[in-house]
Amino acid sequence: MCERIDAGTADRSDLKAATKHLLALLVQRAPGTSVEVRVPPFAAVQCIAGARHTRGTPPAVVEMDAGTWIALARGQLEWSEAQVRASGERSDLSPYLPLA
Repeated sequence: MCERIDAGTADRSDLKAATKHLLALLVQRAPGTSVEVRVPPFAAVQCIAGARHTRGTPPAVVEMDAGTWIALARGQLEWSEAQVRASGERSDLSPYLPLA
């Protein structure tokens, strides 16, 4: 799968699998519920310790496309160079990246 992603020949199922796997690694590295990381249309997770949230929009939201997330998580893109939509406290994921 990584070979297809690197070659630019990944299909939707490759992107979905990689996105979900890398988000699961993020949750392991930074457990919690204060930040919601969204990679539409594939997945969203809550992570990073802090204020607990139970309904509605969490205090911090980070959203990006699958290609950006996969590149960040694999260390192929720096947080400061990524095009992400981020708001709220603890929305900077750079301390937790790269994951793999």
